[in-house]
Amino acid sequence: MVLIHVQKVTPRVSYTFKHICRRILKLDVDFTAKIETFIAHDGPKFSYGKQPLGKELYFQSVELLFEHGLNDVDIHVQDWEETKCFFQVQHENAALPFDIFAATFYLLTRYEEYLPHVKDNLGRFPATESIAYIHDFLKDPVIDIWAYKFKKILLEKYANLELEEKKFNIIPVVSVSQAFAYKNKGFLRSIGGGFRDLWGLKLDELTDRIKVSLGFKKDPYDTFDFIIDLQKQKKRKAKVLFGLGDYSNYEKNIGFNHLKHRTLIKHIADYLDVGLKVSYEAISNLSMLTKEKERSENILNRRLKYVICGFFKIKLPEAYRNFIELEVEEDYSMGYSGYPGFRAGTCTPFMFYDLDYEVQTPLVIYSFCLANLGGEEFVKNETFARNEVVAYIEKIKKVKGCFIPVFGNTLFSDLQEQPYWKSILEDIWNIDDE
Repeated sequence: MVLIHVQKVTPRVSYTFKHICRRILKLDVDFTAKIETFIAHDGPKFSYGKQPLGKELYFQSVELLFEHGLNDVDIHVQDWEETKCFFQVQHENAALPFDIFAATFYLLTRYEEYLPHVKDNLGRFPATESIAYIHDFLKDPVIDIWAYKFKKILLEKYANLELEEKKFNIIPVVSVSQAFAYKNKGFLRSIGGGFRDLWGLKLDELTDRIKVSLGFKKDPYDTFDFIIDLQKQKKRKAKVLFGLGDYSNYEKNIGFNHLKHRTLIKHIADYLDVGLKVSYEAISNLSMLTKEKERSENILNRRLKYVICGFFKIKLPEAYRNFIELEVEEDYSMGYSGYPGFRAGTCTPFMFYDLDYEVQTPLVIYSFCLANLGGEEFVKNETFARNEVVAYIEKIKKVKGCFIPVFGNTLFSDLQEQPYWKSILEDIWNIDDE
């Protein structure tokens, strides 16, 4: 156990140190604000504050972890070794040239998303507004990189410090906006779709639509047997998250009460973890979200644990507060549509911290780094896609993090022009955890 002296043990201090020390480094820590207790401790220890107490291992702080609420934060990003850093400090005895803990808190809590910003056409915080994108560190799990540099400093001071080794792991996520392309859509939607195919001279799609409707061909979006076969070959904590929202401009799935839809979801739940893809309209509407949660639980006969927001729209803090209100345990929405990378700066799952209430919540955030919506080049260029996947896996392996790619079931469809996506998912699935 490492003892940490701080001027005051605030909720922000506790939250941030526990993520770096416990979640990333598997290091047990305790806090004290009493100088006598700190001096008397004969085990590993360090101080965090404005000034060192003496000649101990010392990390200088800025004000962020000792403040309340939101304030204007002055950020200057600089190069540091092979990565980036901000919240620079000046004390000559500081073990690091920046406040690693304040910088971690700023990124983890998505502090910048609470501040005034320009939203995109779907009301989302755009990647291009983030300091990570602007200063070119979005593609690196900087918090984890910083944590391992912090670990090196601790081990240089306390060579006998015992740290449990964290393991690299993979959690593939399949987000299902439409379970079927043609099947089970109902008479009017099928006829309307057929006329659109005919009007657009999409004769191949019209032919497929007719064959599927007559039962002569499997629906092209029904790619779930492929995913189940992968799970049978190698057990993973993969997630399949189904949209159960009402039909709208944003939601095109078949009705949640359709027998074929319910049967499919139950069948997949026999092999993989199944959860909810929250509809666009329900993301910040507790009443609608409650209905979708009840639909999922009625189909599965088990409590809803896993969610992802449609279009990766996270309206902070309302969306996450609603998940907490409904006792959802895990969210997989933390990433950007169209921009691969680490939205919260980490590849280690973390707890959601509510900045308005200044409290750590029980909701665990699983941050994805790649999605099939990650830009046209990512989706349509096989060499680029494979290189991106390999590059992110190698980055995350170095810091023993969690690699989370998000795919749509439609990506593995015969309707897509990129047949290589099945083999990419197979390759990902077969990589060993370490």
